[in-house]
Amino acid sequence: MHSLAQEIQGFSKDRLKKQCTHVTTVTGKKLLERRSNEGEGQVEQVEELEGSGCGFVEDTSLDLQVGVVRPFLLLASQDAAHDIDTLRRYKVSHVLNVAHGVPNLFPDQMVYKTLQILDLPDTQITPYLEECSSFIYQAREQDGVVLVHCNAGVSRSSSIVIGYLMLKEGLPFDDAYSQVKLARPSIRPNPGFYQQLQNYTP
Repeated sequence: MHSLAQEIQGFSKDRLKKQCTHVTTVTGKKLLERRSNEGEGQVEQVEELEGSGCGFVEDTSLDLQVGVVRPFLLLASQDAAHDIDTLRRYKVSHVLNVAHGVPNLFPDQMVYKTLQILDLPDTQITPYLEECSSFIYQAREQDGVVLVHCNAGVSRSSSIVIGYLMLKEGLPFDDAYSQVKLARPSIRPNPGFYQQLQNYTP
């Protein structure tokens, strides 16, 4: 039987896959990092962007997954909220935007409500629940379909939907959380929101 050390020694660099990574630097330069078969890295500049951001690897894939919590209540990311085909497919009539700095693209076709909430553990989320739940409830009364979204559809919007189920349907936190998680498995309210909702008594 080969030992791990022997396997590592016998491993050829030729078996490594060539890799390319797109990186955006702090100054907004777009770079392409390549690894050759010899394991050497090459970096070339692709383009320079205006403005500055942090160095990050960009994820350009769209998240168009829509979680159906109730027939009239949907949960998604800003990608879905900005995709007219997705909105039409789910017959969305109302959009509750709880992101910070995300525009509403179809004001002539949807009823929008925007609350700019910061996704920080010390942000108080529960004071928003009454207003958001009223908007969802009114849409339901008008036979509408509400899409609730933030940026990623993970923390703020999921917290609002969980709060709605607690406030308007009287569900305990654990039940509300698990129903929303079932509809959109990627949800993860930040620790502050999670704790506030756990302690929330409508």
